[in-house]
Amino acid sequence: MIRRIIPLVLLSAIVMLSQFAWAHTDEYLAKVETLHGGQLRAAGPFHLELVAKDGELTLYVTDHGDNPVPVQGGHGKANIQAGKDGERKAVTLVPENGNIMRASGAFKITPETSVTVFIAIPGHEAQGVRFTPLAPKGDGGSRHDHDH
Repeated sequence: MIRRIIPLVLLSAIVMLSQFAWAHTDEYLAKVETLHGGQLRAAGPFHLELVAKDGELTLYVTDHGDNPVPVQGGHGKANIQAGKDGERKAVTLVPENGNIMRASGAFKITPETSVTVFIAIPGHEAQGVRFTPLAPKGDGGSRHDHDH
């Protein structure tokens, strides 16, 4: 009897854990409706939402439960590249208030633009993630909720 129960318990645990991993793929997060209209990515313990406009980047940092993570005392950098062979610009992300970091500079955001963000927040490991801010949103989706 126990020989049958142990494999079932292990199989159940594997299935449950794989669901958490799937929930944080870029494809899944592209379908999620964001609070500020930006693109959402998972980076370590964070959800990062990037709102990108010509000359301005705004990064919202939350945990996986969508609770704001304070960024005071932190710092960051964003590398903005216009297409694969385009010009690359680097800007500094500065903590603003609460969970917001901002950067500004002389750059344009186009559908081919990619933005690689690196952040370091006190009490957490440094994280990096790549955005394509004007990529088409996925089909459907809504704010997701899950327990961690």
